[in-house]
Amino acid sequence: MASSPENNASPSVQKVMRLESSQGKKSQHAEEAIFYMNCRAAYLTVFKSSLENIKSKEQLSLVLQQAGRNPCQKMVNKYWTSQTTTLNFDDFCTILKKEKPATKTELLEAFGKIDTDNTGYILHDELYKILTTRGEKMTRDEVSAIIKQADFNCSGKLDYNKFCDLYMTTSEQCCKTAREKLEADSRLRQQQFGNQAELSSEGITLPVSKPSPRISRKTDHKLAPTKGDSRTPSRPSSAQSCKASISTTISMGASSNRNTKLIEPDTMKEWQCAQSKGCFYLEEDGEIISHKYKLHLPQRSTVCITIKPLNVRQVEGKSYHWLSVDTALYILKENETQENLQLVSFTEQQNKEMFGWKGELGSGVYWLLPFTTGCRLKKVKTQIAGEAKLVYRGEDGELALTKEFRAALLDIFETIDLDGNGLLSLEEYNFFELRTSGEKCDEEAWAVCKENFDMKKNELTRQGFMDLNLMEANDREGDPSDLWVTLLSLGYNKALEMTEACPFVIDIYAEKCKPRIKAIYLEAGSSQLNRAICKSVVNKGEAKVMDGCENIIIYTYKAGRRITSVIENKSENKVIIHVNNEQSKNCLSNRGLTVFAVEVAPKSMMVSQHVMPLNEQEEWLYNCVHSLLR
Repeated sequence: MASSPENNASPSVQKVMRLESSQGKKSQHAEEAIFYMNCRAAYLTVFKSSLENIKSKEQLSLVLQQAGRNPCQKMVNKYWTSQTTTLNFDDFCTILKKEKPATKTELLEAFGKIDTDNTGYILHDELYKILTTRGEKMTRDEVSAIIKQADFNCSGKLDYNKFCDLYMTTSEQCCKTAREKLEADSRLRQQQFGNQAELSSEGITLPVSKPSPRISRKTDHKLAPTKGDSRTPSRPSSAQSCKASISTTISMGASSNRNTKLIEPDTMKEWQCAQSKGCFYLEEDGEIISHKYKLHLPQRSTVCITIKPLNVRQVEGKSYHWLSVDTALYILKENETQENLQLVSFTEQQNKEMFGWKGELGSGVYWLLPFTTGCRLKKVKTQIAGEAKLVYRGEDGELALTKEFRAALLDIFETIDLDGNGLLSLEEYNFFELRTSGEKCDEEAWAVCKENFDMKKNELTRQGFMDLNLMEANDREGDPSDLWVTLLSLGYNKALEMTEACPFVIDIYAEKCKPRIKAIYLEAGSSQLNRAICKSVVNKGEAKVMDGCENIIIYTYKAGRRITSVIENKSENKVIIHVNNEQSKNCLSNRGLTVFAVEVAPKSMMVSQHVMPLNEQEEWLYNCVHSLLR
């Protein structure tokens, strides 16, 4: 039997060939990802959702133009016949694969057939004659609109080289504008086509080396075509209804039956403790950022790590929105480099509002990554009767802070005083500055603060913090606009209610040594956090393989008040998964939609959704159908 060239090659050559093949596949995947991003961007400039269908020739022509194509009537008729009623997003992607955008060389060649003398110009009269009598005829008004452009017309003739440059620039700008709109609107990114946090399965230990007792198979549920959604041979071959689907149903009781496995910290009075506060902040685009921490353990010890919302306002009998926000903490071990972090565990045990983990950790450095699903911490649209007053002038004419504003500032102080010593260090104050102004306070500026505001041991006191904000009001002669910028960036609304932030507190108890915790960053969820979430669900949850499509696996994990699903795509191709929660009851999804779609890149996994009960005092039913669209 003849052997392949690769089999005849030396081991080193085979290694190089395999490496080149692997790099080629990665490059191909990267190009495909860019292509589909451009497809989405163009589609979502015309439609509100990628789940909407193209319903007319005019819509098809418009969306093709947004993708940088110049669709003639012949092209449109090729894909929209008399029998076509709708085209979906997948059809659109297939059309763009077939209909490549025109290159400048191709355009110049077309003009060159007219300009036989190769002068670089075409007389306007000749252009009128050709464009109004040949091929897809244009009207005289349409031709006039072209030749009125001064950029490429002069002395009764058209400089078609400049015309081609303008055409290419306009086409590229159209695509760029569509991409920028998609990138700027996180709702389009997150809710319509996933959160762009697809993770390569490389480096993640998956339970697929042998049959897992947790993996079950579901029959292939064929979805009946909807009325008016006929499929004809004239349509692209990729236009298919759902190939397979998986239904997951979980019935959950009211929150009164909460897990109480977590040991009470009060029983560990002899253990040494370290504590740090932090906060989840909601960005304008819906993204959540939070503090990230390093934990140092000098020796091996049993530890208990907990996280819970921080009740900064001690007003008895009054409820606060942030206290209902879910919190979790992922524990990752630092090895040789910061990029090489290994998931150790996460806080899945629950005691009322507190979530924790108890186990043994070796000596070394660990990263603690706080997490909230976004089910409860999200943008809210509430009518505010009137704007709260922040400052007023006393009888002596001097500016002063109102009682309500002082109370809010005290809450802010408690939140940004990470170590809880009642003082703000330069490091703690800079987390506050980065969040509110985007800039840091240097040592020189801090020295100025020391001269003007109350400090102890080179740290700002509560009174000093109050006076600093009063000085800001005085600098603006009572104009509170800058103060509102600070408050809004910290999650407060115009009624001085903290609705778009959630302060939390982390406690670490160690039996045999003194743990140390330090806040390092204030940033959005990192790739390490996304990878840790996926791995935790894969390791702990139930796995279901799509029958007839064994490369797609849906993992579902439930603990306490949270259900998380992860989609793994083991195939070499991008897939689009349709997610339907319409049969769920008393459920709240972080996606903000009952029905949505997520796109999963080849050889990757991503979070499909997080779900929590809408009303914790009532039972809730999670019924989710994941269907393969492509």
